[in-house]
Amino acid sequence: MHSRFARWLIVMACLALVAAACGDDEEPAATTAAPATTAAPTTTAAPEEEVMEEEDDHDHEEEAMEEDDHEEEEMEEEAMMMGPTGPGLLDVDNSEVGGMSWDEIVAAADGGRVNWFMWGGSATINAYVNEWVGAELSSRYNIDLNQVRVTDTVNVVDTVISETEAGEYTSGSVDLIWINGENFRTMVQGGLLLCGYWDLLPAFENVDMSDGTLTFDFGTPVMECEVPWNKAQSAVFYNSALLPDPPADMDALLAHACANPGTFTYPAPPDFTGSVFVRHVFYNEAEKILPGGYNDLLVPFDQALYDTVAEATWQTLNDLEPCLWREGTTYPVDQPALEVLYSNSEVTHFLAYGPAGAGSKVDSGVFPESTRTYGLASGQIGNTNFVAIPYNSPNKAATLVAANFLLSLDAQLQKAYPDVWGQINVLNAASQSAFADVPRHPSVVDPGDISGLPELRGDWVPIIEEGWRANVAEQ
Repeated sequence: MHSRFARWLIVMACLALVAAACGDDEEPAATTAAPATTAAPTTTAAPEEEVMEEEDDHDHEEEAMEEDDHEEEEMEEEAMMMGPTGPGLLDVDNSEVGGMSWDEIVAAADGGRVNWFMWGGSATINAYVNEWVGAELSSRYNIDLNQVRVTDTVNVVDTVISETEAGEYTSGSVDLIWINGENFRTMVQGGLLLCGYWDLLPAFENVDMSDGTLTFDFGTPVMECEVPWNKAQSAVFYNSALLPDPPADMDALLAHACANPGTFTYPAPPDFTGSVFVRHVFYNEAEKILPGGYNDLLVPFDQALYDTVAEATWQTLNDLEPCLWREGTTYPVDQPALEVLYSNSEVTHFLAYGPAGAGSKVDSGVFPESTRTYGLASGQIGNTNFVAIPYNSPNKAATLVAANFLLSLDAQLQKAYPDVWGQINVLNAASQSAFADVPRHPSVVDPGDISGLPELRGDWVPIIEEGWRANVAEQ
């Protein structure tokens, strides 16, 4: 058994014995989804994109790793205590593939089916998943990949929770989830994942295990319960023909919006793009208020810190509101809706994850050729996103093979090409020579030119989103 996860399972077993001795009949902890905004949608477009692209500055994540051994133990215990009455966080050694070699897992995967639940609002991503990944899994491993498109990952988490409550501990409908942030934290706390399999997957040989963005997901210890898939970096997209001198930092962006009313807006949180813009403003206010700036926020949720920074953030965003598109009386419902406004030249620039996506949208004629991307001098938030396997997946062998393939050099290289997707890989420095011939689209910023900012821990995000709804959208 994998030694680290063995310790977690011992903790779970001990807690179970204590609970049994005490007659503990407590139900699994309830999960609350991030609140929905009351801001009115403005366009009909593809569903919300919980998508993140490219690389991240992870210095602060590494600091968090160094300080957090004790906190990780607390997270482990919390996860065990909050697990379902079924297997909980299930170590791969105790699953139906326990004790198998990788070759035996591949053999068991032959003829299997993987139901991959993921956001499906991008034609580019869907084509990569179905036309390339699906085709390769079929030809190489005889695995049938079934993409199940969703509008919000929280709905998939709710499905696993509902199945657990119904006692479906081995017959779930979800095999693989594209996930990160608070959704991953919810699944860890609910004991809803398969874990402890990194040593089994050959593709991990090409991963930098010292990269803190791969071992902490929005501050939650990954604990070998998900597989890294994409680097995600936010940036500013702009039309250089309409905005030849884009604002240099967040203060300049806010000032430019009010000097040029109607040329800028952002989606209503909890849309991922709107949420990350609000967090950028939150960081910017923290730099002015807190002794250590935004670094002081990179801790488990702290009500006093939140209250201090939130008051200034809501004031700034309320002051900005009349300067926005349609005077802030309504917000785009999601990133695709925002991109429609940009494509129609109704706004000149916007902040979002995934500057690499600008290239494919220019080539397809969706964005104007004058589109460019850049990073604010005040920094841009970035992270890593993952795929995870629910503990009750009935197709674990096939799903492990699929997850390994997504992390493989072949799959990471294929999606790096601008005409395929333009994603930045999650592999180590020794693997980067394989990407030397991958071109960069002229619309796409060099990731090395972006000053990365780490994400907040997952417990901050829904509280900030709810704060925006109550103090900005409803004011």
